[in-house]
Amino acid sequence: MACRGGCCCCIFGHLNEDNGRFVLLAILIIVYLLCGAAVFSAIEQPKEREAKERWQLKFDNFTQKYNLSKSDLRNFLRDYEEANVAGIRVDAIRPRWDFTGAFYFVGTVVSTIGFGMTTPATIAGKIFLIFYGLIGCAATILFFNLFLERLITVIAFIMKSFYERQLRRKEGMSPEMRRSSGNSEVDSLAGWKPSVYYVMLILCVAAIIISCCASAMYSLIEGWGYFDSLYFCFVAFSTIGFGDMVSSQKAKYENQGLYRCGNFIFIFMGVCCIYSLFNVISIVIKQCVNWILKKLECRCCQRCQRRFFRPKRNVVMPHNVRTRRNISIETDGVYESETDGRRMSGEMISMKDFLASNKVSLAIMQKQLSETANGCPRQIGTSSRHNGFSGGVGALAIMNNRLAETSVDR
Repeated sequence: MACRGGCCCCIFGHLNEDNGRFVLLAILIIVYLLCGAAVFSAIEQPKEREAKERWQLKFDNFTQKYNLSKSDLRNFLRDYEEANVAGIRVDAIRPRWDFTGAFYFVGTVVSTIGFGMTTPATIAGKIFLIFYGLIGCAATILFFNLFLERLITVIAFIMKSFYERQLRRKEGMSPEMRRSSGNSEVDSLAGWKPSVYYVMLILCVAAIIISCCASAMYSLIEGWGYFDSLYFCFVAFSTIGFGDMVSSQKAKYENQGLYRCGNFIFIFMGVCCIYSLFNVISIVIKQCVNWILKKLECRCCQRCQRRFFRPKRNVVMPHNVRTRRNISIETDGVYESETDGRRMSGEMISMKDFLASNKVSLAIMQKQLSETANGCPRQIGTSSRHNGFSGGVGALAIMNNRLAETSVDR
């Protein structure tokens, strides 16, 4: 008997754990976007209206002062906008398409920053960009994933050494006892992994240090305010790349070669650090989504049970809703079900429970046959099944393998 409540758990109950998490995360992202749009609209819209009114006043005064036609002036400004797209500015700036300018451009392409201050204007350049970016962006993402793996390995090694020292200090061992118990300590720390929260804190501190140092350099050389420089660092390091502020665009700088080298190093380090930080934060967000999903299922299912189910003799009752035992091909072991107990007690079972039980058995058998044919049967694990953090590809798989899968209380 299916629940007819129409509540949150009735929606998520028809989905397996991964699909339910995906749907809930999509809903939360939509709500997050709506809230962000409301906040930015309230903050920035008055400034936009003020700028439009000020520009219209200047436009009218200019046409009246020099006795110009408004339509001719608008056409002239449109021509300037086209020239602006091609890289023409009122103030002198560095050439856009010499070798150094082109190198800066392809760096923003493969890193997916895409400031937008330089764009190809020819058909041949646009076609080449499509294929060049396709390969370059894929290779850069691979590099970021490899960098993330090595960074997490170094952090884990350092944290593990500190953890081992802390254990030895608590135990108060003498040097002779440490030598005798060395093998046991190695065995006990073999499977140790750092907490995702400590790694997130370390990456956050590293990102702040890099951003502060880079902002000091930009405010000194570019003449930006310090908070504007911090804003540029986040936009560039996170590869958002609005293009309203772009570094190293003036024609000449003092110590130009040194500044451009420092600019490249800061952007490279910042992008790698922020990319790693984003992936660690995604693990924390996934934990929060799991916690919300479990809370919704527990509260809504209890309410729906009290409302729609009434005890009757010889009728199957969902005393325990199996929210964590979804029927899927990924089931690793045969779980005891309520239907097994009812069959042993002689009670009747519904057709739905009968078909579900056979579906589980068929799925497990197909999975075991497939793994046996491939020659690599997977070990049955319990922790990954409960916290929903196993698997994944790319950066998510790296985080799952390298970090401790800290579960949230449910």
